[in-house]
Amino acid sequence: MHNFQIEIELRAPKASDGYDVSELIAQCPPLDTNSKYCNLLQCTHFSSTSVAAFKRGELVGFISGYINPENPKSLFIWQVAVGEQARGLGLATRMLKHILARPYCKGVSYIETSITKSNEGSWALFEGVARKFDTELNTSILFDKEQHFQGQHDTESLVRIGPFSKIKQSARPIAVA
Repeated sequence: MHNFQIEIELRAPKASDGYDVSELIAQCPPLDTNSKYCNLLQCTHFSSTSVAAFKRGELVGFISGYINPENPKSLFIWQVAVGEQARGLGLATRMLKHILARPYCKGVSYIETSITKSNEGSWALFEGVARKFDTELNTSILFDKEQHFQGQHDTESLVRIGPFSKIKQSARPIAVA
């Protein structure tokens, strides 16, 4: 048996990725599934602040995000999806670094996201990112279960990481086993 490396290509998403993004997100509970139209908008209108990861041409990771118009120093991460076949490789952190290294994000000094209390995977990711970036992680209530969701969705905590300085990330594909 040969042990060889398989490269994962990271790039800005495009419209032709939208359907596959929807399928990937559906395979990544507890992520909320959005309409396919919403995912198409993420892949086009927000492509400068989103990333798609491909292994042998198959979509294995996706992060959607945008620069908050009310706070242009903050990159809001909407969703992080990593397919089962690419978990445990540090792909989510590398995708975040890839977005932050883009010229479009040169003024960003904070990452923000929202996480429900029960989403252990997201808490682990963003707590790890704060440690790796050697910066603070602060939380507050963004959307309350009763006030904003009429009890139909768990409370979303706003997670704010930063400030941080430039994140250096090469544009080359990452290699994984």
